[in-house]
Amino acid sequence: MATNLPKEEVERLFREYEDYDFARTGTNATEKVELNEGPLEQFTHEMEPFLRKQGLPVRLNKGVVELISDFVVCEEGKPLSPESARILRLLGIKMATFKLHLICRWSSDDFELYKEGLDDASDVESA
Repeated sequence: MATNLPKEEVERLFREYEDYDFARTGTNATEKVELNEGPLEQFTHEMEPFLRKQGLPVRLNKGVVELISDFVVCEEGKPLSPESARILRLLGIKMATFKLHLICRWSSDDFELYKEGLDDASDVESA
């Protein structure tokens, strides 16, 4: 990021910025998500085979996707399976938080390193 903002303002922007996103496989669920038996009107009849492949107990009833029994998509604190992550995305439920991490700062006067020793175990991703 190139800017002429003061150092304190840039640090504040990085510290305060966060955006919600869909959780990926392996992420710990932040809440329990359970679907109740009955019609799933947010899905078209064309989605029924895909939903069944994701493990949902569904059937078509007069062209409407119907959940045959209650279904727990995920449990709070437990890692998401690939199927659970896909179902949450289809439901529009975002469980991940995207944050920016300021790693270093360079100006014509100096260089400052904020994060040292980034390794594979870090939650900071670099591209």
